[in-house]
Amino acid sequence: MHLSELSHPNQLHGLSIGELEVVAREIREKHLEVVSTSGGHLGPGLGVVELTLALYQTLDLDTDRVVWDVGHQAYPHKLITGRYSQFHTLRQQGGVAGYLKRSESRFDHFGAGHASTSISAALGMALARDRRGEDFRCVAVIGDGALTGGMALEAINHAGHLPKTRLLVVLNDNDMSISPPVGALSTYLNRMRLSPPLQFLSGSAEEAVKHLPFLHGELPAELKTLKESMKRLSVPKVGAVFEELGFTYMGPVDGHDIADMVRTFQAAHRCEGPVLVHVATTKGKGYPYAEADQVGYHAQSAFDLKTGKAFPSSKPKPPSYSKVFGQTLVKLCEHDPTVVGITAAMATGTGLDLLEKALPHQYFDVGIAEQHAVTMAAGMATAGLKPVVAIYSTFLQRAFDQLIHDVGIQNLAVTFVLDRAGIVGADGPTHQGQYDISYLRAIPNFTVMAPKDEAELQRMLVTSIGHSGPCAIRFPRGEGEGVPLAEEGWEPLEIGRGEQLADGDDVLIVAYGAMVSPAMATAGLLQEEGVRAAVVNARFLRPLDESLIVPLARRIGRVVTMEEGALPGGFGSAVVEALNDHDVLVPVLRIGIPDQLVDHASPAQSKLSLALTPGQMADRIRQRFALGLQRQPLVV
Repeated sequence: MHLSELSHPNQLHGLSIGELEVVAREIREKHLEVVSTSGGHLGPGLGVVELTLALYQTLDLDTDRVVWDVGHQAYPHKLITGRYSQFHTLRQQGGVAGYLKRSESRFDHFGAGHASTSISAALGMALARDRRGEDFRCVAVIGDGALTGGMALEAINHAGHLPKTRLLVVLNDNDMSISPPVGALSTYLNRMRLSPPLQFLSGSAEEAVKHLPFLHGELPAELKTLKESMKRLSVPKVGAVFEELGFTYMGPVDGHDIADMVRTFQAAHRCEGPVLVHVATTKGKGYPYAEADQVGYHAQSAFDLKTGKAFPSSKPKPPSYSKVFGQTLVKLCEHDPTVVGITAAMATGTGLDLLEKALPHQYFDVGIAEQHAVTMAAGMATAGLKPVVAIYSTFLQRAFDQLIHDVGIQNLAVTFVLDRAGIVGADGPTHQGQYDISYLRAIPNFTVMAPKDEAELQRMLVTSIGHSGPCAIRFPRGEGEGVPLAEEGWEPLEIGRGEQLADGDDVLIVAYGAMVSPAMATAGLLQEEGVRAAVVNARFLRPLDESLIVPLARRIGRVVTMEEGALPGGFGSAVVEALNDHDVLVPVLRIGIPDQLVDHASPAQSKLSLALTPGQMADRIRQRFALGLQRQPLVV
């Protein structure tokens, strides 16, 4: 059996260990071939190849359900569930998604792009199964990093109190952050614990002992004590914790030993109640560069498979917004020791790795725990620090209550930096940063802003840190506009003050953040047809510069808003509300992301499909207001 012949995971049944190892090798080859060409998550999937094969050989995937946490570790799952022939389209428009999607395959039982959701989802499936009187297995595969998320711990707490609910949690421990390295002692203790002589300590043998006539259904205190003592001897410390929480613990198991995992999973399936199998894997297994740099090779753009190096860009690019933010924050921290940076396990992605290297005492990584990060920052603010919390837009959604309850209501001076705001590309709907404008503009006491370029980002960061209340700054993924940057001495902005970049009498374009540059390009296209557009860089969403926008709207009589965010409740809505409050009843065209999900594609492809390119926006403006065809002033 070869990988290319697999169309259903149940075809793994009956394969020998040697045959499974051949399939494992072919999965890695295909995985590396595709990711090196199209980009994607590399290390996570390479680390779970054997785990996937061993687990699926013990399951009936026509009925049993497996929930993969996050989903970027599930490339091997995709390759053996009927998507081998399409796998070369990974993360491309119309192709195989980079995460799991219920609409893509019947074997994708739960979609996810954010961490720590799998145990809750699998437990929900198990409870529904029991209530409906059905019989199938429910499995959650979760990484040790995701296990730091509060939601995962909440689910474990709940599942542990359901001793009759069959649930298997597979802990994919790929960097030894939870337990000691797997060694001979751990392997021996685990094998001993699963061996028949020790089964009298639990399960059916224990029940048999209880029902001996002279024991009257009770296990003697001496045997109870022996049972617990033997557990402590035969289970590593981490196992004792899970046992106390109500789980049967098995492990650690070598995550690259298929035979050992098959035996362990088979034993786990025989248990009643929740079970946790602890599997130790190597992230990036089988590709030396990925094994040596597990952080750098977590996800990769296209790269040379032989050297492991990314293909060089055809021309120099401006620095990314993330890098400019990180460099600026380091300078500000050097001048003010009360300024600190906080990340939720995304130091490299947000640029805070620069702060970690330069000033580690002013840097905090809380793990995958966005809610904790926000409230911890609020606590710091009450004690005299100036916290800067850098989190992707899509991940800050997870801490919405904390933004309101712990920061906004108390009017605390916390700065939130939202990286990857707007359209992010190939990661798809779970990662698009399209909602932060809508969810931030409603929170009391918040000042919310977005820079038109990286130089304005520097000024906004200084403005935020110097402000006495909560602030949020959003910026897009990728490189900046290439404008000149000052190394320090940045001048703060006047809060709530926008700027007019161009004047005109035919239409007013009010743009926010990353849409300012496209707005200027759109105005240039309109100018070629004799349509003169006034362009405003709003800078601030909250407070909106009504003193600038309202008079221009009243004079010109036609308004266009531009934002790279969801239109419902977004920036355009804020402008319309402001105009209405001032009785300026003029036609408004709101341009942004309509009320729909944005699927995986390149950012350029997504913007084209959403009609957000300058040429498309110019066409929409001409059509909406009949500009260039009949240019009579509107009567307002």
